[in-house]
Amino acid sequence: MQNKKWWKTLSVILLGTLLAGFVIVPLPYYVEAPGATIDLKDMITVNDQEDKESGSFSLTSVGIRRATGFGVVSALMSDFKDVISEEELTGGATNEEYNQMQKYYMESSQNAAIEQALKLANIPYTMEFKGVYVMGVEKNSSFYKKLSVGDTVTKVDGMSFKSAEEFMEYVKGQAVGQVVTITFIHDGKEEEASGKLIELSTDKKPGIGITLTDHTEIATDTEVAINSGSIGGPSAGLMFTLEIYEQLTHQNIRKGKKIAGTGTINSAGEVGRIGGIDKKVASADEAGMNIFFAPDDTISDEVKKENPDIKTNYEEAKAAAKKLNTSMKIVPVKTVQDALEYLENMK
Repeated sequence: MQNKKWWKTLSVILLGTLLAGFVIVPLPYYVEAPGATIDLKDMITVNDQEDKESGSFSLTSVGIRRATGFGVVSALMSDFKDVISEEELTGGATNEEYNQMQKYYMESSQNAAIEQALKLANIPYTMEFKGVYVMGVEKNSSFYKKLSVGDTVTKVDGMSFKSAEEFMEYVKGQAVGQVVTITFIHDGKEEEASGKLIELSTDKKPGIGITLTDHTEIATDTEVAINSGSIGGPSAGLMFTLEIYEQLTHQNIRKGKKIAGTGTINSAGEVGRIGGIDKKVASADEAGMNIFFAPDDTISDEVKKENPDIKTNYEEAKAAAKKLNTSMKIVPVKTVQDALEYLENMK
């Protein structure tokens, strides 16, 4: 009898341990789910003044959590959760590189939004070139492990430049194997590193061996402050633009409506495709939004050929709204001007 009781106790302990592990032990996967819908009045100020007009513009987000067994089962039973691998999430980048990239995309999104809002409001501004932003470092580069994704290279051999084109022209004018010294900003601090130029596989010219893009900032007498906290990525560009424009013009273009949406924004004012829009629609619906702006992106024939089932963001958003049986109106936009025209004609 004593042995029986001992085995029963052990079985209960083992079962409890297994259940606890199922609930809390992380797996090498992530769960994407509807995230927060955030009122941009709480994030953005212009000239230290808050937006006090009725209604709201809100960004929407996708929540990402490390998966557990319980989380995977929960995701498989939901229309608005997905299980993805670490490779799918980060593209093979390290956690630090991934976070730096998300930070860069957010900063670029904010700059593009500020530029568009100032342009639409006819407020003067200039773009200041800060250097080249490091998007990746080749493993055969002399600067591999010296430079990190997210660093900004400001000088080469003590020389600064006015554009990425000038930067590349100087480097390509040197010799393969030549030692150069670069000055760069890492985590807000200026640092230097030296190394030999390599022959680039793309054009057989000398190069540092980095993937780069312009790092620019807006210069204007109008102070626009965006406190995005830990949120990363480029997908709030459209909604940032609308909120900043509202604060610049004080026209109450929302007319008291609660408006959410998503979409990147570029220097031409075009609204770009984003991922996870179904989850963002679900988040906005849960938050009681009246209107949701969705990118009406154009899908090329090549992409359709490779992925016959692909849908535009607008089509995906409409399908999500139908599943939710929501009264929230889904509005397609190709440009920020489309959104403004909709708001102007809105009753």
